[in-house]
Amino acid sequence: MPTLRLALCQVDPTVGDIAGNADLVRTWARKAADAGAQLALFPELMLTGYPVEDLVFRRSFVAASRAALHRLAADLAADGLGDLPILVGYLDADGPPQVSADAEPGKGARNAAALLHGGAVVATYFKHHLPNYGVFDEDRYFVSGDTLTVVRIGGVDVALTICEDLWQAGGPFAVARHAGVGLVLNINGSPYELNKDDIRLPLVRRRAAEADAAIAYVNMVGGQDELVYDGDSMIVDANGTLLARAPQFVEHLLVHDLDLPPAKEPVDVEERADDMRIVRAKVSDILPPAPVGEVAVGGIIEPVADEAEVWQALVLGLRDYVNKNRFPSVVLGLSGGIDSAVVAALAVDALGPDRVVGVSLPSQHSSEHSRADAEELAKRTRLDFRIEPIQPMVDTFLANMSLAGVTVENLQARVRGVILMALSNQEGHLVLTTGNKSELAVGYSTLYGDSVGGYNPVKDVWKTLIWRLAKWRNAEAEQRGETPPIPESSIGKPPSAELSPGQLDSDSLPEYDVLDPILIGYVDGDLGRDGLVESGHDPAIVDRVLRMVDTAEYKRRQSAPGTKISIKAFGRDRRLPITNRWREDG
Repeated sequence: MPTLRLALCQVDPTVGDIAGNADLVRTWARKAADAGAQLALFPELMLTGYPVEDLVFRRSFVAASRAALHRLAADLAADGLGDLPILVGYLDADGPPQVSADAEPGKGARNAAALLHGGAVVATYFKHHLPNYGVFDEDRYFVSGDTLTVVRIGGVDVALTICEDLWQAGGPFAVARHAGVGLVLNINGSPYELNKDDIRLPLVRRRAAEADAAIAYVNMVGGQDELVYDGDSMIVDANGTLLARAPQFVEHLLVHDLDLPPAKEPVDVEERADDMRIVRAKVSDILPPAPVGEVAVGGIIEPVADEAEVWQALVLGLRDYVNKNRFPSVVLGLSGGIDSAVVAALAVDALGPDRVVGVSLPSQHSSEHSRADAEELAKRTRLDFRIEPIQPMVDTFLANMSLAGVTVENLQARVRGVILMALSNQEGHLVLTTGNKSELAVGYSTLYGDSVGGYNPVKDVWKTLIWRLAKWRNAEAEQRGETPPIPESSIGKPPSAELSPGQLDSDSLPEYDVLDPILIGYVDGDLGRDGLVESGHDPAIVDRVLRMVDTAEYKRRQSAPGTKISIKAFGRDRRLPITNRWREDG
């Protein structure tokens, strides 16, 4: 029985950085070769990054991807890596973009994979199943492939597939069974959401049974705008047994020796199955030597607790957004409350204290304990702390305009936003806004005030989860013998915007342990009013909450991007018209 040493290269590409991504392939291919690999895999659309969105429509971008692929094959050979077969995702096209006047039926942009060997592209595969739900719009961009590519490597027939091909029954994996392959390679750009790692393994096992073959699943890692990729690469055998699994949220080389059945079918056989053609190719017999010595075992990393998983996702998403967009540092308002405290701790974990500026912006309504909590957090995290009182500026406005009530509350928030944006302009910081998903859902924010900012790390985090994250992060610090970053008083006190005397969030909203389950059902679960009431929620509270959510769409449309961690994040996932008279109460 042949043995192949696989190297799953779980790496962090950048959208549009074709040259940098190619260099990343060369670097990690060298690591794979040094580990004795005989086959290396890189993620979906590795050369271009993923998702590329409307860059697909630029023929210059497609041409650059194709040229880079062939240049990469030659560069790998020049690096002395020509004997190592390497599977890499790239953007291809066999016709004009589907949106162009000269589009041809069945042709266009392709989400593609290429096997590189001996300085050349020896095989290609076009993604068959194109997702068009949630954050995915692949029917808009790509044309579906109708051919399964099977490559003979080291005496084993290996099928090539891409991401969504794994998520749907039938298609490439069923055809792979018909083709009698021993191994299916699946390269991915699978975004993170909480507990998705619990879904992937059973899914990979189902596809292994469908194909009657082992599966090597490699996923990218890193942040791309609102999306964050968690890796979680793995290998299972044909029986569905998990053999190796990579950690989440870090770049990683997963190397594992896999025993596989020898190929049986002739290479030149022509077949069709389930409306897909099977095309076979053979890699040169010149491969890296078979592994000798100790067997390579990739190991199995066990999943972590939900709070740890979400924290890592938020840190990575923020870090990559800041670094990939070349911001030197970030700035945020420190109110002493729980939301800004969590965002500050995330920012320090992501970037280090030297790249985080926290600004206390007290008004006449800011309590002494809130000012003290903000200062205490700054001491614990060692970020750059500043104090900019806003009352003189607010008073100047009030001396020149006749304002009262909630307008004065909003004025305070907007003055704070002006100060933060001024510091951003003056010093080059990216402004982080700190509104949680519960507040965004019901519109509990001041447009151009506390909502101001270029990125929101907790945009997709419900308020009740904010508290859980704070407690987890402090407990994690204590376990490591470190100072907990978040003051206990910020966690324990009732939440308040402190824009008027004695103000509490509960004056305007239901308690968050009542509010969040309703919002989760309505926003994440698409339940209507009747479904929410049948779930046990108070009808009057449901009606009140749904009115707030529906009328706040115009605010959400203007909100900063933020890391997606749930099944349905505001923005890419949940798209509703602003002008919309439909109401769940009729």
